[in-house]
Amino acid sequence: MQESLHLLQVPAQELRQLIRQELTQNPALEEDLSPSSLEEVLSSSSVDEFNPDISELSRMNEEWNDYYAQSDLDNSSPSEANRTHQWVLDSLTEPVTLREHLMEQLSFVDLPQVLSELVANLIDSLNDDGFLTTNLASLCEELGGSEENWEAALQHLRSFDPAGIGATDLRDCLLLQLSHMGQTGSLAWRIVDQCLADLGRRRYQQIATDLDVSVAQVAVAAESISKLDPHPGRSFSSTPGAAYVIPDVIVEKEGDAWAVTMNDREIPHLRISNSCKDLIAEDMGREEKSYVREKIRGGKAFIRAIQQRQETILRISKEIVARQDAFFRSGPSALRPLNMAAIAQAIGVHKTTVSRAVSGKFIETPHGIFELKYFFASGYETAEGGSLSSTSVKKHLLELIESEDPQTPLSDQDLVEVFAKSGIPIARRTIAKYREELHILPSHQRRSR
Repeated sequence: MQESLHLLQVPAQELRQLIRQELTQNPALEEDLSPSSLEEVLSSSSVDEFNPDISELSRMNEEWNDYYAQSDLDNSSPSEANRTHQWVLDSLTEPVTLREHLMEQLSFVDLPQVLSELVANLIDSLNDDGFLTTNLASLCEELGGSEENWEAALQHLRSFDPAGIGATDLRDCLLLQLSHMGQTGSLAWRIVDQCLADLGRRRYQQIATDLDVSVAQVAVAAESISKLDPHPGRSFSSTPGAAYVIPDVIVEKEGDAWAVTMNDREIPHLRISNSCKDLIAEDMGREEKSYVREKIRGGKAFIRAIQQRQETILRISKEIVARQDAFFRSGPSALRPLNMAAIAQAIGVHKTTVSRAVSGKFIETPHGIFELKYFFASGYETAEGGSLSSTSVKKHLLELIESEDPQTPLSDQDLVEVFAKSGIPIARRTIAKYREELHILPSHQRRSR
């Protein structure tokens, strides 16, 4: 279960690395196995006591044959285009990911096995910024374990580098960093804890009044806060040269419908190794037999975990495509409101499974490559009874501000009225929230003088 959750979380490029690593560690696995190999093993007269294992291998081979078998084209000499493509992939630098960085630290911490596994699960639940996107109650419900152990695991994770990892929001992230610096209870800590909204608006006078300090003290503290990292995990995902994206899913038009397929071209195809025949045929002792059986079982489990990952992502993708048909036909402006709970209910999984499956996964569409998370957004009901996603609203908001008169920019209330005329009721505070998310200044700061 742990391996399946891990493989579900990782993106395609990291999955390729993990498969290559497993191939070097497990001699029972190999790439591009011919269908006749296991039949030859079955025909061996010196392996009677291994028949149960071999029969299971044969059944497994047939079960996964359609999924993992290489086509004749794959086995033939690669074309120039394929060779070029492979050269590009082989030439890519492979920077350390946030997960690898954290897992390496975990390996040096002396923790009970139970806590170590929980910390690993928490690491798999972090987003690109290093924030914990799933609450502990959901993890406890899905994976088991006591709330006390989950809390203890989270505290261990929060002690890792970079400081701020495992936070639940910006305020929590900044407080963690200040605590790591030994500034718990300092003025900077109090400002973040009590006056973060005012700090974002540079309301130093209001902060000084609320905390009973001078404006000069607030300014000094604000300067130190500005040096903190609001996205502690992002440095691991924005390394130069790491922007190459391998789409996990491909959507293509077939007549009036959409064909949704997994991009298996970038993932090595695995089977139980042909050398199993030679190993099993030998007169081995009990320990050797146990070793072979263990590697075979491990190989089968790894293959099943990959299959489960691919099937889960494919089912989620098909459901997204079905619900976002307007997007695939007309583009981002037609994106509809959608939440993970609806997808989870439709395919019969927990919403945290959907969250893991879409994290860091990309889908190739007629309108470009998008992260699967892109298709999940809240929305609004229009005056005509239709629905519009918050992503579409943000896009329209950006277009309005880009086309405004710089000498008389639109205030948030002006934007509310413009949206209302278009049949989209939206609150002024929501406009302000979206404007901040788009890193757009308020109207008085956008005005050209």
